[in-house]
Parts: sequence; structure tokens; C-alpha cells
Amino acid sequence: MTPDTTGGTATVEDTAAVRGAPAQPSAGPPTPRGRAEDGAPTGAQPTGDGAALRLLIAPVRGRLVAGAVCQALGSVAAVIPYICIGELALALLDPPVDRRRVWAVVTVAALALVARFVLIGAAGAISHIADADLSHHLRTRLAGHLGRLPLGWFGRRASGRVKTAVQDEVSALHTLVAHAANDFAGAAVTPVATLAYLFWVDWRLALVSMVPLVLFAAAYARITQGYGEQMRGYVGALGRINAAAVEFVRGIAVVKAFGQGRRAHARFLREADAFAEAFHDWTKPMLRPFALAMAAVSGPTMLLVLLGTGIGFVEAGWCEPVDLVPFLVLGIGLAGPLLNLEHSATSLQLARAAAGSLAGLLNTPTVPEPGTPRSPDGHRVELRGVTFGYDGRTPVLRGVDAVLEPGTVTALVGASGSGKSTLAGLLPRFADPDAGAVLIGGADVRDIPSDVLYGQVGFVLQDVGLPRVSLHDNIALARPGADRAQVVEAARAAHVHSVIEALPRGYDSVYGEDAHLSGGQAQRVTIARALLADTPVLVLDEATSWADPESEAAIQDALSRLAVGRTVLVIAHRLSSITGVDQILVLDDGRVVERGRHAELLAAGGRYARLWAARSVALPATADPDPLPSRPHAADPGPDATAPKE
Repeated sequence: MTPDTTGGTATVEDTAAVRGAPAQPSAGPPTPRGRAEDGAPTGAQPTGDGAALRLLIAPVRGRLVAGAVCQALGSVAAVIPYICIGELALALLDPPVDRRRVWAVVTVAALALVARFVLIGAAGAISHIADADLSHHLRTRLAGHLGRLPLGWFGRRASGRVKTAVQDEVSALHTLVAHAANDFAGAAVTPVATLAYLFWVDWRLALVSMVPLVLFAAAYARITQGYGEQMRGYVGALGRINAAAVEFVRGIAVVKAFGQGRRAHARFLREADAFAEAFHDWTKPMLRPFALAMAAVSGPTMLLVLLGTGIGFVEAGWCEPVDLVPFLVLGIGLAGPLLNLEHSATSLQLARAAAGSLAGLLNTPTVPEPGTPRSPDGHRVELRGVTFGYDGRTPVLRGVDAVLEPGTVTALVGASGSGKSTLAGLLPRFADPDAGAVLIGGADVRDIPSDVLYGQVGFVLQDVGLPRVSLHDNIALARPGADRAQVVEAARAAHVHSVIEALPRGYDSVYGEDAHLSGGQAQRVTIARALLADTPVLVLDEATSWADPESEAAIQDALSRLAVGRTVLVIAHRLSSITGVDQILVLDDGRVVERGRHAELLAAGGRYARLWAARSVALPATADPDPLPSRPHAADPGPDATAPKE
């Protein structure tokens, strides 16, 4: 029923199969009537990955600052014991030994160690709790936003993109929030505190100790040239290989059944090769500069520079031999935090790229809520001059006019691509028309609040896509407060009660775990859901097209019960099933080219008559199911009176 999607079918069924939730709208130019669910104007985009990252981490920024402050203080405390070692060396090598001074230095070193463990532990705890809260916040926000995106968005993108956003890109922020922010604070404070002490001991040797650091900074600056662009290429390749992997696994049964497993595997391998190439392009330019940077500040290099220079200074009489001790203790580890900083910088770039991608997704415009809400008066459906195109330029529907009276059944007929599913998707506001209007009970659907519209329009789709919850919850999805008796009543009317009762845990059986249903049985679960929802307007994508023979009659009977007293729009795939409906709309290239009842259209000898003739040649009449009734009767016999064997 819905526009062709990739990876969005289950989501649509889970949230919109019964109530036609506008939370899953179809693509199309969104009407600038409101704001995104996060309060930002729809379509407002942060400028650049850095700005996007700052916006995303805003909810935990205060805690990140607190963690960084604790880390900075802990880093200073971590330097103090090494300073104390230098001071002890000066005290012990300069007789007479001042025992009181020695014990004071030892006490300070011990207290500094305790402070270091407390402060750095606190920094880690603060940042990890902030990371957990941010991940939960972002995933919750993403889930809510994905539920409000146009349905066409899912059709244009593979489900791997959703997986990349919810899992990989949110996880890319983990290292930044939980570790990198603290690492940056430590990397900045530790060398400063160390150099301050070394300058106090001997400013000339301190300047010498800075030379390798300057070389490291120069090499690192070269490494980061073009780093952001290369990182975005890497992240893009990662998203594509995720999409290829998800689609490969999801479609493996079909492609193998048609002998196309090798071809599908080849596509995945192409994406894997592209990812490997992107990773190579990202890392290769960094290898040589990074090796030089590491060599410049390695322990042996620092020791060689300080020891060689220090001996020269002693021979020149510029310093005493004992003055070399603090440099040999502290100087060789001066660049240690900077080496750790490289990993944090990589995490920052990954986080920036991920944040830019997430911000783009979160700023994808949703169908806005009305500024001046209206409630429908009745459930008469009107389409007035409706024109719509997914890209806003090429129309899929062109000037469609139609009226669906309450208590009648209207069928949409046409070739594939004629606009049937698109037209039906406008009723629950899967999209807003580019021109014209869709009205329910005299109110434009754009002016009906979503929670009201949810209760007006229901769906039964061909593609079931039941969520992995209990069968009770599957049926009660439209009315979460429904009790077991109401759920059972709906299941009986849909001829699926006996199927559910035969399962090990009955209605508590979880679909996909201890409840495995055939296509027809699963379809009857969705019909039970629609019966329980009891919406006055029903969009029906002919549900028997893929049903097994045993289920087909049961589904037809259940659908007839479901249609009683409602305004029904049927997307017809089997013309014989709609011969008794009140009105048939024949679509061709997005236009209504014919309308009327079955006999009238056959007599007219137009497009519908040609479709009927083609159907008659292709399929014997005896193979068709019973048609839907034109005027469903409220006084149908009970389910046990006419129900086929389930």
C-alpha cells in the first residue's frame, strides 16, 4: 500500500498499520508550518561538523567541563610525585641531609598520589556517566525523529543508514565524551606543569627539552592537513558497507532462491573493497609524518637530547650535575601525554564526522503539526485537485479529485506506478500534496492534529512486518490499554484466535521467538489489530494477494467484517475482488481517467475494460476470491458460523 521502501516496511507496519500514523509520512516537500520535535525550526542546519558536534553534546557539556577540570587537577597531582623525586635527589645529594625536608617531600608525594587517584577516578566516572546519558538521549531522539520522517526518506535510503546512525555514529561519540575530553585536559596540563617546574630548575635545559615537542607539533600539523575530508570519506564508506551488509543478509533467501547469491555477494565485496580503499586513503598520508613525530618525542630521543646537552652544560659550568636529575626523571616523559593525544585527536575527528552526519539526519524536516488545529466532522473523504511529487518537481499525482462517502467502498485501480499507493498514503498524511488538499470530515488533514488523525485512518497492508513482541501486544498496538477480552474478541473476528490459542503461550507468545506464523496467519493478526483500532476510515492494500489458499477465504471474510460501516479505500491488485464496490477510480500516470461502478466501466470500454480483459486472459475466473461487498452489512453472522478452518 505504501510507496516502495527499503528497510522501512516493518517500521511502517509497527506504527502505522492500524492507525495510518502520520508519524511515518511519505516523501514530498514538507510544509513549513511548524518546528522539528527537538524545538529547532524544520530544516535548520548547523554549519559544519564542529558546530554539529557542539550542539549534540550540549546536554552534557557541563559534566564534560567538570570531568575535564578533575582530570586537569589529577594530572597536576600526578606530576607532583616526580617533582618530589627530583627534590629528594637534590636534598640527598646536597649534604648535610635535612631529614625534616626529606619527610615533608615524601608526605607531599604520598598525598599527591592519593589526590591523583581520587581526581582522575572522579573524572572518569563523570565522563562515563555523561556518555551513557548522552547515548541514551541521542538514541531516544533519533528513534523519535525517525518515526516522524517522511516515508519516502526510507525508500531513498537503505536500512543500513539507520543502523549506522543509531549504533555506529552514536558510538563514535563515546570515545570523545568518555575519554578524549579528559585526555585533552591531561595532555594540556601535564606538559605545562612539568615545564613550569623544569624552567624553575634551569631555564636553559627547559628550553632544550622543548625542541622535540616543537618538532612533534610541526609533524602533527602536517598529519592533520585534509584530515577532516579524509575522515568524512572513511565514515561514508563505513555507512555504505553497513548498508550493503544489512541488505545482503536481509535479501539472502530471495537472491539465493533465484540463483543470484554470487551477484549479491559481489556487491557486498565491492563495498568492502571500497571501504578498504577509503581506509587506506585515510591512513597512508599519516604514516611517515606520524612515525617522525613519534621518534622525535620518544623516551630514548628525549634522554639522548637531555643527557647530551646536560653534560655539555655541566662541563661549561652552567649548571651542577645534581640539576640534571629532575630533567632525567621528568623530561623523558614530557611527551607521553602528547602521544596519547593522537588517539584522542582521531576520536575527535571521527566524532566530528559522525556528528555532522547525525545532525543532517536529525534536521531532516518532518511533517509539521498544524498551527491552528481542526477536528473532522464525520468521516467523508475528499481529494480536491491533489498534485504531488516525491521530489517536488516530477508529479506522481496530477489534479486528482475524488469523494469517498461514509459507509462506502472505493477501489483504486491502475497499472504499477500509476500512483495508487501514493494517493492512498496522502489520507493519513504520509505526505502533504504540492497542490490541492485532502480532507476528512471537512477538515484538511494538514490541520488535524496527529493524535486525532491516528484515530481516524487505519491501514491493513500486504507486507505484515509484525514487531517482535507478544501477539497480545501486536494486536493491541493501536490501543495499548486494551484488555485481554477485547484482544481476543478482535482475534476471533479476524479468524486468528484458534491459531494463537494453539501456540505454547497463547497470546503471550512472542512473534519470531515462540510464535511462528504463516503469511496468511500474520495478515489476520494485522486485521485483528485494525478491528481493535476501530478507525472510521480504512485504507486497505488488498491483503489476500500473497496469502496461502487456506488463509485466503478467512482473510476475505475478516476484511468484509472490518469494512462494515467505514469509509474504505481499497488498492486493488485483483480486479475480481472489487466488482461489487461502490466506486472504482482508475488511475493512469497519476490522473483519474475513469470512475464509476464495475458494470458501468466495462460498458464504457475504456482503460478499466482493457485491464479487465487482460486479467480475464491471464487468470481463470474460478481462481479469484469472493469480492468485497459494496455495502457491508452490520448484521454479519458470527465468526464461528461462516469461518473457514483456520
